[in-house]
Amino acid sequence: MVLNLAGNLVPVITFNVNSHAFSILKNTDIDIAKLPKHVAIIMDGNGRWAKKKGLPRIVGHEYGVRSVREITEAAAELGIEYLTLYTFSKENWNRPAMEITGLMSLLVRTIRREIKTLLDKNIRLQTIGDISSLPKDVCHELVEAMESTKNNTRMTLVLALNYSARWDIANAVQQIAKRVKESSLSWEQIDDTLISGSLSTASMPEPEFIIRTSGEFRISNFLLWESAYSEFYFTKAYWPEFDKANFYEAIKSYQERERRFGKTSEQINEK
Repeated sequence: MVLNLAGNLVPVITFNVNSHAFSILKNTDIDIAKLPKHVAIIMDGNGRWAKKKGLPRIVGHEYGVRSVREITEAAAELGIEYLTLYTFSKENWNRPAMEITGLMSLLVRTIRREIKTLLDKNIRLQTIGDISSLPKDVCHELVEAMESTKNNTRMTLVLALNYSARWDIANAVQQIAKRVKESSLSWEQIDDTLISGSLSTASMPEPEFIIRTSGEFRISNFLLWESAYSEFYFTKAYWPEFDKANFYEAIKSYQERERRFGKTSEQINEK
């Protein structure tokens, strides 16, 4: 039995996946009832993958788009509600100008090309980050895509663009400080719930599971506040190599873990 898009249990033969995804899912131990609601991915290794093959770095980013498409489909097929992809950080502006130009051009082309797929697959597009500071054509395409898909309900795809967790936290603190100054809020009311509600991620659940590709073991200023109780998964695969099979293996790893939130195993098992 699996969950359909309405959240009802149905026989597995009616699960709407393509033949490749079905063959993978059929041979795994994934428990559809124990999926994380929100998966976030640090997509790393495009440039190194390209360099390893003697190709320009931008080619690695182009192949990385294929992985974005495949993993988005895999997440939607399983029934994951939110998928957040770390697409471009504020620190990425320090990269060579030619690479940045290529990335922005690729982003525009990708949004234009994939908007029909998002609509067909009933996937909503959202962003976190300072998108107003992106090039005008990028910002325009993003706003149009978000508007076009705002009523889609199957899954929410969140692109972290020109994003920095420290930037987001600083913005939240500024908003709170302004309210205190204006006397609409007292300092005694400031707690973790208020801070969470002031972040750009306020409308979505915190990520239960964060994946990072390319063999790096850090989170690079990504969802620092929200990841307090996230499970992490690190893989040596470069992002262009990360496919549905890799994604399913990661989900299986998540499901093998015990999430205690400060409690003991005995307390969890009593439930």
